[in-house]
Amino acid sequence: MREAAFIKQNKDKWLKFESVLANNTIIAPDALSDLYIEITDHLSYAQTFYPNSETLNYLNHLAATAHQKIYKTKKEKKNRFYTFWVKEFPLEFYQYQKQLAITFFICLVFTLIGIYSASNDGAFIRSILGDAYVNMTLDNIENDDPMAVYKKSGEVNMFLGITINNIRVALTCFSFGVLLGIGTVYVLMQNFIMLGSFQYFFYEKGLLWESARTIWIHGTIEISVIIIAGCAGLVVGKSILFPGTYTRLTSFVQGVKAGLKIVISTVPLFVIAGFLEGFVTRHTEMPDWLAIFIILTSLGFIVFYYVIYPRYLYKRINS
Repeated sequence: MREAAFIKQNKDKWLKFESVLANNTIIAPDALSDLYIEITDHLSYAQTFYPNSETLNYLNHLAATAHQKIYKTKKEKKNRFYTFWVKEFPLEFYQYQKQLAITFFICLVFTLIGIYSASNDGAFIRSILGDAYVNMTLDNIENDDPMAVYKKSGEVNMFLGITINNIRVALTCFSFGVLLGIGTVYVLMQNFIMLGSFQYFFYEKGLLWESARTIWIHGTIEISVIIIAGCAGLVVGKSILFPGTYTRLTSFVQGVKAGLKIVISTVPLFVIAGFLEGFVTRHTEMPDWLAIFIILTSLGFIVFYYVIYPRYLYKRINS
């Protein structure tokens, strides 16, 4: 590539980075680190192809200034935990809104496939949910307690078991992203076809409302966070398929770091979902208004923290 073309292709990034450094612009540490890595990649390229050029001198100065700024401010503050959850992560997650939307669409499609398949093939539900679960639920329905499955285990045992299993599913969604994102889509397919079949099963028995107002007490957070974990897997897959101006290895490392942060952000929510399933869902006698309040509050928090708040922070910082 000719030097003039190289400058034209990357000039805007260099000027943006220079502005960040000169004006002490607030930017997420990982975003600053990513810019720094990209600048050093450009510096290496210039050293190879444009030795003794003004471009090389400029990039060398820019990289040196950035290195000093990054490591000068490396000391962690006492409120690091608060800063991560309230500022750094939401701001960084803004750039993954597209992957989140794609993941949501994928999950919706698989859920509809589950509903359609269950409605057209009576044996499909048993093949997905298993004979044992279907037979147990049919017995519960006959005993006028269709949601009795949530009362069979002790609160603590159910809480721990469900929480650990959900975290395992989230980690699987994330880690399978290394298979170019296809592994993540496969895990989502398994879970959301099951979800569609599960809800149709209760609809077929005339228990759609009874099941929804009970199951989604914990399921709102649980299902939402599986979608978010799927987003983490797609972030990893995208980093391999579309490295951009980075080397594929550098892009992959950055994708894994970003995806891991997304998964870490879901762990407290899985704990909450496990608590709700272990200690709250079992109370099927609770009034409808209380169940609806828990469901809407859970949904509102998820949408706010992962969609609305990241956009708000981004607009405030870049306004």
